[in-house]
Amino acid sequence: MGTNKDILLGKLRDGEALPSGGQIKLTFLLAVPAIFAQLAMCLMSFIDAAMVGRLGSAPAAAIGIVSTATWLFGSLCYANSSGFSVQIAHRCGAHDFGEAGTIFREGLFFTFLAGLILGGTAFAIGGPLPVWLGGGEDIVEDASGYFRIYAAFLPIFQIAVFCEASLIASGNLKFPSIVSMLMCLLDVGFNYIFIFLLDMGVEGAAIGTGLSELCAAAALLFYALRSSAELGGRRGRIRPFRDGRRSLRAAAGISWPLWIQNIVTRGAHVAATALVAPLGTIAIAANSFAIIAEGFCYLPGFGMQDAATTLVGQSLGAGRKNLARRFAWITICAGAVMMSCLAVLMWAFAPQIMGLMSRDPQVVALGAECLRIEAWAEMFFAVGIVGNGCCVGAGDTLVPSVVNVGCMWLVRIGLASLLIPHFGLQGYWIAMAVELSVRGLIFAARIRGDKWMKTNLLLSLDVEKRR
Repeated sequence: MGTNKDILLGKLRDGEALPSGGQIKLTFLLAVPAIFAQLAMCLMSFIDAAMVGRLGSAPAAAIGIVSTATWLFGSLCYANSSGFSVQIAHRCGAHDFGEAGTIFREGLFFTFLAGLILGGTAFAIGGPLPVWLGGGEDIVEDASGYFRIYAAFLPIFQIAVFCEASLIASGNLKFPSIVSMLMCLLDVGFNYIFIFLLDMGVEGAAIGTGLSELCAAAALLFYALRSSAELGGRRGRIRPFRDGRRSLRAAAGISWPLWIQNIVTRGAHVAATALVAPLGTIAIAANSFAIIAEGFCYLPGFGMQDAATTLVGQSLGAGRKNLARRFAWITICAGAVMMSCLAVLMWAFAPQIMGLMSRDPQVVALGAECLRIEAWAEMFFAVGIVGNGCCVGAGDTLVPSVVNVGCMWLVRIGLASLLIPHFGLQGYWIAMAVELSVRGLIFAARIRGDKWMKTNLLLSLDVEKRR
């Protein structure tokens, strides 16, 4: 007997009637585990920051100065995974589970190769990176060591991200969320051992996080391989690459705009770090901690984004365009309401939240001001997050990537360069709030139209399959 989620997903795939109540129920059955998974990831960042923050502002700034670069490489891992996970969602929606299993195995091979390339590149630039970003002599050595350890674990992280994305695309959000929560607990234990017991400081934080990712990747890989074997009907044996080029071409068509988007937008984050760095160690630490604290507001948005990608992808795979649109608006509205509620709490308790990560009163006060500025933009940010997930689920990545890139560079960085000289770190956060609001409005306008629901991806794959 299937679970409620499986029954509802079955109705979606079979073309059966799915009333509004069932649509909302299915949305939350998928979103709640994803929200808990996001919570675990936020807690990991929070724990790392809090533990390192106890060592002082300089170690915290060492991690903060390279944090945008870690986001850049991490986002490329997610972009690699999306190219294959969207295909898996479409295939599951079309009841073509055997092909979904094959695509998973091919994607595992190709994304791991990409992870090796990313890790090698990140390690090669790890030495000079903090200097390029304007870090002072007091933090350069720690920052470089932290980033190189992070780079060494990137191929492992890529495996974890791909397996997680593939399971989510198939409709299984429960297991990835459990693994994420366990990874958070492991991160606490490993960090305590390496940061404090072994007195490794900043580098200990990187090792602790990397080992927790290794454990998570092993669990996700084992489970995903077993699931894909069941989907493909070939338990215990990896199916040969019948035509790996076909899935790779489709993945490249989805991922290349995401690659460009992430390189350029994360490059904007790096540029923002370079703008903030001259403000000093206090500003760098406050900025880093405030970004981590704000992450708790993102939880419903990114949880709903995962649900939106799965539901839109499977609805279009089942040929149900109207249902895909309804799921898009359900997830967007739900994400906006929940993130708005959390924004109110973030505004009210900003000093207390910052105080959990730093003992420096200057860092706490400055970070709290930044959080209260950002709280006003969280509703629009939710629309942008979930709207982007809807587009990715449909295989529509080019236009959203252009929107994200344009907003980051033209609005955020352009405005920040004007405001930072006059308002300091608060000027950067004002620019960020304006940019997130503009981005949310643009995505709302795009979802209202029809062009984002691209069905040509699945149809083209069917044509090639029949050849």
